[in-house]
Amino acid sequence: MMVDSDSSDTRGPTVDLLKEKEDDGGFVSGWWKSEDGELSCGYSSFRGKRVTMEDFYDVKSTTIDGQRVCMFGIFDGHGGSRAAEYLKEHLFENLLKHPQFMADTKLAISQSYQQTDVDFLDSEKDTYRDDGSTASTAVLVGDHLYVANVGDSRTVISKGGKAIPLSEDHKPNRSDERRRIESAGGVVMWAGTWRVGGVLAMSRAFGNRMLKQFVVAEPDIQEQKIDQEFELLVLASDGLWDVVPNEDAVSIARTEEEPETAARKLTEAAVTRGSADNITCIVVRLHHDKIDPSNSQQD
Repeated sequence: MMVDSDSSDTRGPTVDLLKEKEDDGGFVSGWWKSEDGELSCGYSSFRGKRVTMEDFYDVKSTTIDGQRVCMFGIFDGHGGSRAAEYLKEHLFENLLKHPQFMADTKLAISQSYQQTDVDFLDSEKDTYRDDGSTASTAVLVGDHLYVANVGDSRTVISKGGKAIPLSEDHKPNRSDERRRIESAGGVVMWAGTWRVGGVLAMSRAFGNRMLKQFVVAEPDIQEQKIDQEFELLVLASDGLWDVVPNEDAVSIARTEEEPETAARKLTEAAVTRGSADNITCIVVRLHHDKIDPSNSQQD
């Protein structure tokens, strides 16, 4: 079970963000901007050619000990939508409750990912479903960004105009992932693409009870200090990344000042380029001209 954080923390309310609207074309989009104008984000989501929508997203904001904390997440379900929906409802909630969230954010993220996976599997133990989900999350604490991923959703930043991926897709044919799976007694085989046990085309995921021994929910985590060169970040499901390279995504996002418009253009680009999957992306932009240096976190 997750433990509530230290009561000595001074916390503001946690707010679910993003004003949502749907147009006649089936695109759902929304946006949010901080009161001080330092940060803005937007998202766009499209079911595409799939019969069901299994992508979910979450954006939350709060303050802890005077520091802004923002959380952005993309959750791409497979075999059903329950796992992705569960992550939307619980992952960030669990992370904020972690007793080491401010003191050791990386540890808190890793443990919250894995505990949320345990909790989800426990909640589904009396069902016959075996669905799963990816997660790609970006957590901004003061001027430090923590990006974590499980599966093949991805986060890319634009820094000085250059596209820099802050996550690497968990694919079964990655040499390190294949070694880990085989060491645990699993097999990686070709079945249209490389799959764990001939079934799952990713090597880490939430859920997937039948493959849990091999398909873990332990995230890879990268940390970045926010500086003047940091422009924006793009989080998206593989419905985008399968057809839009990192460099193209950043180039498209940089052309738009409003992140909701940027997210919508990215989604439309994926559709135009032939994506048949659900497509969801979040674009977060930093406005350095609005930032008060006195509010930056000290090293």
